[in-house]
Amino acid sequence: MPSTITITPKLARQLVPPRSLLSRKGDNGTVLVAGGSKFYHGAPVLASMAALRSGADLVYTAVPRSIITAVRSFSPAIIALPLPDDKLTVGSANRLVAMLPKRVDSAAVGMGMSLEPEAIIALVKKLKEARTKILLDASALIPQMLGEISGTGSIVTPHAGEYRRLFGNDPGTAKEEMVSNVRKLAKEHGITIVLKGWLNVISDGDQTATIKRSTPAMTVGGTGDVLSGLAAGLLSRTKPFDAALVAVYLNGLAGNLAFKRAGLHIIATDLVDSLPAAMKPFDRIVK
Repeated sequence: MPSTITITPKLARQLVPPRSLLSRKGDNGTVLVAGGSKFYHGAPVLASMAALRSGADLVYTAVPRSIITAVRSFSPAIIALPLPDDKLTVGSANRLVAMLPKRVDSAAVGMGMSLEPEAIIALVKKLKEARTKILLDASALIPQMLGEISGTGSIVTPHAGEYRRLFGNDPGTAKEEMVSNVRKLAKEHGITIVLKGWLNVISDGDQTATIKRSTPAMTVGGTGDVLSGLAAGLLSRTKPFDAALVAVYLNGLAGNLAFKRAGLHIIATDLVDSLPAAMKPFDRIVK
């Protein structure tokens, strides 16, 4: 079996995108987060805040109009775009793309979302046409999406159950089996897979890395949304595998910091709050 990458602080520093001393707003990434539903307003909020904490300059958060007030009230940093329906339809997908104030570099789609399969396909198709790099999570991880994202390098972030739904394949529980399975399917579909669990396996089919979960406190709901937002923010400025690898690593560091403060009682917002401290050692400013 080919060797796997072990991420170190030195490698993370090399992979975290630097910021130019002369950069202007928008130069450091513009991100779309599309998600949420009548019952789940928190998932897109967590992803959006994590994308902002990643260092992205602008994050647009598209959610159903029924939860727009809850989303806007969380933070003045959120730029919320209202979708007409509680469920993502083809019509709302078309409207979303039309209402974006500018082209986005990356998009995280699916967290907390209720959707029609043809609608998510339509949205991803339009984002691809706009040369937006794509990350799919949660509800967007359906087998119908594979034909649309194959060969694009897009990131998918399933846990074991979502992995089975997306690929029709059980990832296994032993390290060697998980690594082999993820590498094979990433290569077959031309995408970057992040299999989440006690062992996170990241692969684009050519490069593969494993990172153990930093603390069992990370099983709390919402930590995967934070990971997806963080990865999407990094994806806006770098390559898919690098973005996925660094996001898993930094999410784990933030989880450890949160665990030190709150033990087994952390919530997902603790991770968001810990991201600046986790990322600061890797900040680089270049001329």
